[in-house]
Amino acid sequence: MKDGKSKNLEIIEKLLLKPKKLLATILILNNFLNIAVVILFASIDNPFLSSINNVFVETLIEVGVIGLLILFFGEILPKIYANRHPLIFSKIIALPIYFLDRYLLSFLNVPMSKITFFFESSLIKNKKNISVDNLSQALELTDNEETSVEEKKILKGIVNFGNLETRQIMCPRVDMFALKKTSNISDIIEKVINKGFSRVPVYENNMDKILGVLYVKDLLPYLENKEFNWTQLLRAPLYVPENKKLDDLLNEFKAKKIHMAIVVDEYGGTSGLITLEDVMEEIFGELNDEFDVEDPMFSKLDDNTYVFDAKINLQDFYKALELKDFSSFEQIEADIETLGGLLLEKAQRIPRVGQVIIHEDFKFVIEIVDKKRIRQVKVILKNK
Repeated sequence: MKDGKSKNLEIIEKLLLKPKKLLATILILNNFLNIAVVILFASIDNPFLSSINNVFVETLIEVGVIGLLILFFGEILPKIYANRHPLIFSKIIALPIYFLDRYLLSFLNVPMSKITFFFESSLIKNKKNISVDNLSQALELTDNEETSVEEKKILKGIVNFGNLETRQIMCPRVDMFALKKTSNISDIIEKVINKGFSRVPVYENNMDKILGVLYVKDLLPYLENKEFNWTQLLRAPLYVPENKKLDDLLNEFKAKKIHMAIVVDEYGGTSGLITLEDVMEEIFGELNDEFDVEDPMFSKLDDNTYVFDAKINLQDFYKALELKDFSSFEQIEADIETLGGLLLEKAQRIPRVGQVIIHEDFKFVIEIVDKKRIRQVKVILKNK
């Protein structure tokens, strides 16, 4: 946002530099508007209310109607829209709030800010609350030439770590490697050698019924015993919700001394799988061992043309294209996490190979697709 050329973005940045003053302005403005609604409603000669002889009942109805109007139009609707489209909403209200903050309400919000600071410093002396934004700003201020690129990445990873949820980095269900309970040892050994995993989920009937996790090292003493009931070796799986924060998940991994968890949705179905390595990579970057195969999520053909794996996370997609303002995508992304999901939302169906999807200055050409999802997309930027 800082590098954007929009005037509104510059105004938003100025407002955010003084958060207490901004909060005071918003609260004052909110109260003024609520009072204005009450006065306006009271001044209207409503024939329905005039016909009520009981003053108490009339007042009760007025309070109820005004309360519902303020709650619905002044609280619920704006907050729902702002939550789904934060950047767009901020751009819309930035200029009016800046004008009020600078010229009309400064005589009120300055003393309010000082009063708030007085009570805050008096009542909460020992509380230290450092936000992610504070840490990010501190990181930028302490940036110097002696700090290497890798060190900067690690520091940024640490700062952003606490805000990430499990579903944002998990291996989705469709990409999970799992074994069926009815598999024999010979098949298991062959599959495990091909995949190179040390821990594998085991299911019965379908992936929603995970029986446990097989540690490949537990199989070693029984390789020659083809009749051995290998399901006895299964260890109890750890289940975690999709919205579990990564810092909480890391603490749980440490406490229970395990490296893998099954991610479940709100209905108890299997959403995916996450490992300790996935979590650590959010801080340190890719951690490749001898079994890992390089699988780049995108390649750059020229300055305006890229080829993306459709399962790339949207945040990584924005970073790859060096987008400073991606508010146009916020209008369609909702709770979508991947580029493929974004294009499915835009197309409203599974697109065919070669189909072109246009979104503002972006041209998406579908290159690989199967019956269930988009696999690969070419992205052409019209004006970069």
